[in-house]
Amino acid sequence: MVAGLFSTNFVYGEEPDEKVKRIHANAITVDTHVDTPMALLNEHFDIGIRNEPPASRVDFPRMKEGGLDAIFFAAFTAQRERTQENTEKAYEQAHAMIDATYAACDKYNQMAQVAKNSNDVKLLKEEEKRAIYIGMENGFPIGTNIKRVEEFYNRGVRYITLCHSSNNNICDSSTDRNGPEHNGLSNFGKKVIKEMNRLGMMIDVSHISDKSFSDVIKTSKVPVIASHSSVRSIAHHKRNMSDEMIKALAENGGVIQICLLDLYIKDPDTTTVRYQKEKELRNVWETKYDTMTEDEKKELRDRWRDLGKKYPKQLPTVADYVDHIDYVKELVGIDYVGIGSDFDGGGGIDGCADVSEMPNITAEMLNRGYTEQEINKVWGGNFFRVFAEVENYAGKLY
Repeated sequence: MVAGLFSTNFVYGEEPDEKVKRIHANAITVDTHVDTPMALLNEHFDIGIRNEPPASRVDFPRMKEGGLDAIFFAAFTAQRERTQENTEKAYEQAHAMIDATYAACDKYNQMAQVAKNSNDVKLLKEEEKRAIYIGMENGFPIGTNIKRVEEFYNRGVRYITLCHSSNNNICDSSTDRNGPEHNGLSNFGKKVIKEMNRLGMMIDVSHISDKSFSDVIKTSKVPVIASHSSVRSIAHHKRNMSDEMIKALAENGGVIQICLLDLYIKDPDTTTVRYQKEKELRNVWETKYDTMTEDEKKELRDRWRDLGKKYPKQLPTVADYVDHIDYVKELVGIDYVGIGSDFDGGGGIDGCADVSEMPNITAEMLNRGYTEQEINKVWGGNFFRVFAEVENYAGKLY
């Protein structure tokens, strides 16, 4: 492996660390999913200064340290009972997180800027600014109002993760405790897919059921993304993608962005006290977070931090993470894999605990003999290819 380290784009006298820095700096790098907008709603969090994990894993200074050019801030809303009142609360919360994202970029406009087009990242990189794209995790705020898809697009949202941990009006989730409701995409969900195609909005298949995924592939006229998913054959969580799904995604021209959340990288030891405690807290996070008061949310975050102190666990390593990239490369080729951390939503591993440590992924790929061209594709080339294809399709419709 190491023997291939200097096999491409060799610079005479260049040390390995220097090569990592050079290749990482030259690449267009993007992390396609973080949940940082939740933190932006906390008046005590300042994204313009350096923070420390686990309180936060993303801020503008650490993005610069980690050579991360672009990031997708996901406006996340937890799935609740689909009453009109709950839908409207989710709708308002999604808008609040989008508002907070714009406000943060306005406040620190010399450091970052909201981006809306696939080419914006290159222009902002030249200005040494971070490109902050907006996604929406869970289509719950749309309810059954198709007009809201365009409304969110006009606000800058460039992908929608169709559902989260439970079924919604669009499709079935991979993890709903009651099983499938629509047997894949609902009739309304098919309309949402077509509307997203029309607008030039990327379809995110992370979290959705296998049948929902199959329906999306059949319905969409453009490639789709999995903004933060990993390989089920390695880590057997049903949230991950099977070999068949990854093959279908590649045939569609899409891309799987490997997630940095430990449960999706390596199968956990389910016998530990830590695992049971974490499972309880994760259940509260996924089912009750949206209904909590700010004090209750703070208490939950404090409990999560205390859990890490009282029951530290052995996290997967960057090497374990790159095993997933290797797997996709061997299964379907280098053109269909990328990086989506899920930082501030559970993501973080040994050697890549926050955005400042992302060059370690580049170093590991180099150690395994990846060429500079391959690394460029993984870090952003593949994803922005899909982004541009989605935009171009929409442009041809008008």
